[in-house]
Amino acid sequence: MRMAKLKHTALHWREDGAADGPVVVFANSLGTDLRLWDAVVDRLPKHLRLIRFDKRGHGLSACPPGPYSIDDLAADTLELLDHAAVAQCTFVGLSIGGMIAQALAAQAPERITALVLSNTAARMGDPAMWQQRIDAINAGGIQALSDAVMERWFAPGFLASQAHLPWRHMLERTPRAGYIGCCQALAGADLTATTQQLSQPTLGIAGSLDGASPPALVEATIDLIADSRFTLIEDTGHLPCVEAPDAFAGALTDFLKELGHV
Repeated sequence: MRMAKLKHTALHWREDGAADGPVVVFANSLGTDLRLWDAVVDRLPKHLRLIRFDKRGHGLSACPPGPYSIDDLAADTLELLDHAAVAQCTFVGLSIGGMIAQALAAQAPERITALVLSNTAARMGDPAMWQQRIDAINAGGIQALSDAVMERWFAPGFLASQAHLPWRHMLERTPRAGYIGCCQALAGADLTATTQQLSQPTLGIAGSLDGASPPALVEATIDLIADSRFTLIEDTGHLPCVEAPDAFAGALTDFLKELGHV
């Protein structure tokens, strides 16, 4: 197990593939850990250097006291890139991971050469919505939200097959303080002004049945970026990398080919 001891926290991280290959870094969603990307990593070319991590308050990473901000999470990620000796990378972020990606690309454009923004937006929800979620967790734990979250995360067929159960367990095992801290980060984040200044080549990905970040919301954010394109993965919800890893890995591989990394 690899732990990076950073200024304000410690992050659990992992790398796969070739140590000297083009670097692709993955940032996962609220309530998940780095295993979110298992099926995608298994399907990518082996010459890439693939780095994943648990953001603060999630997985095996430390859980410092909240509240957090997107800038805090981006600063953690930049420190992790330094720790892993990553000078430049393609950055793949899903949901809050996509907001971390946008913030990082704005703050350190020389480090982030291309972006994949999956099931995310420049602004996700509003402060009142996130406060309602925080209040519900404080009253009944993350378990109180599990049913509703699963319906946003996954398509009906995936739910009916019971394939969602490991992800439900992952959600419910997320430290309450870490989940709430990231909800507070989302409540305070509107990246529209900085995202529309981004110049990195960008691929946007959405799930056609996503109840957390509907395709129109994702596409509107991708349209803010000049050098961007958008793809829709049919019959998937908020985590297409889980429901349709072949399609997700295929779209990512095609994008990396365009960048000259494959």
